[in-house]
Amino acid sequence: MSKIKTAFFCSNCGYESAKWLGKCPSCNSWNTFVEEILDKGNNKEQTWKGYTDDKKTSKAIALNNVDVKEEKRIVTKDDELNRVLGGGIVPGSIVLVAGEPGIGKSTLFLQHGLMMNELIVLYISGEESEQQIKMRADRVKTKNDNFYLLTETSTQTIFSEIKKLKPQLVIVDSIQTLQSNLIDSSAGSVSQIRECAAEFQRFAKDTNTPVFLIGHITKDGSIAGPKILEHMVDTVLQFEGDQHYAYRILRTLKNRFGSTSELGIYEMTGEGMKVVSNPSEILIAQREDQLSGSAIAATLEGMRPLLIEVQALVTQSVYGTPQRTVSGFDLRRLQLLLAVLEKRGGLLFGTKDVFINIAGGLKVEDPSIDLAVICALLSSYEDIPLPHQICFAGEVGLNGEIRAVNRIDQRIAEAEKLGFEKIIVSRYNKKSIDLKNYKIEVIAFSQVQEVYQYLF
Repeated sequence: MSKIKTAFFCSNCGYESAKWLGKCPSCNSWNTFVEEILDKGNNKEQTWKGYTDDKKTSKAIALNNVDVKEEKRIVTKDDELNRVLGGGIVPGSIVLVAGEPGIGKSTLFLQHGLMMNELIVLYISGEESEQQIKMRADRVKTKNDNFYLLTETSTQTIFSEIKKLKPQLVIVDSIQTLQSNLIDSSAGSVSQIRECAAEFQRFAKDTNTPVFLIGHITKDGSIAGPKILEHMVDTVLQFEGDQHYAYRILRTLKNRFGSTSELGIYEMTGEGMKVVSNPSEILIAQREDQLSGSAIAATLEGMRPLLIEVQALVTQSVYGTPQRTVSGFDLRRLQLLLAVLEKRGGLLFGTKDVFINIAGGLKVEDPSIDLAVICALLSSYEDIPLPHQICFAGEVGLNGEIRAVNRIDQRIAEAEKLGFEKIIVSRYNKKSIDLKNYKIEVIAFSQVQEVYQYLF
């Protein structure tokens, strides 16, 4: 009887070792090694051998002799997905999509598969039954005669069905539920995820068929499985958002065929995911009454300019220690801005409770919203509403100076498109702006005190 082969894998990065180690030499994590069975000595056949038995012969070629031609992409009916993929689906590419449970990954890609009427689409599910998927497909109200379902977890069975059907697009939901007959460990283990992804990678490259792998994430927000999974695929997309809000963001983390600065915005509805083509209109509250503590910021999410509403509330503290509460903004950044207002503006926030909220449930890391946050705080502090048709774009330094921000032209153009009459920017940004191109009035200041005197 042949000996059982085992190995130890780091559950964080996938590093393989013949013996147990306390600290991973690859990612320096402690106590992450787990033992997995690689082989029980059984004879196994290769799962994917390709459609043909022709063996490819590789040889070295001079770089100057390589012919470069534009990759023909499959353009989907979803403009947001085309945006994040860099213009469409590249044939033979393998895309990993990860996100929180219940965020809408399965719904989004079931919807995409149903919309691809011109392609033979195979949707592989290891988590749900045919009836569950049919119920969801009825909810999104999209029909496709070339859409096929397969509820299976064994890659050997999956590839035998693929050889019969010969699909032009494959969606796998999810990679953590699949199990290869080449590895004896359980589904979801490091070695299984790596082997199953490698089999789909070989299939995608051999047949020039695009593959979407839906993946889980861990409790700390990283993609479940070994880090090598992200290196193996061509594109990594992160699907994120708050379950209590209707809006979702599809963000590019890695893309071999396009920019990693793109994002798509969707709205979760009863009939599936709906594309949000102009998110700025939604993220700015439509109100008739002018209220204090509200300012509009011109920010960038990836390559896309957005106008968002920053809400602030400053009240007298009833406790000994004042509260600092934020939603969608960095708490330490707020404390920094409050210190600037106290030191440079002489305003006493030390006895006030301060609350900051980014409307729409977005989490914003762009420092260009600093100026809008400060103006919202000042508006609430003085209890004076800001002018309705004014917005802000500027980073605030520790000396109270307004610093320049990147891609100011896109921010100004977005503000003008939504009907704003004025935008306040840094004086250092004004040098690079051609004011003749805009109808909106661009006002430039270099210090926060100047903005305060102008507004109040």
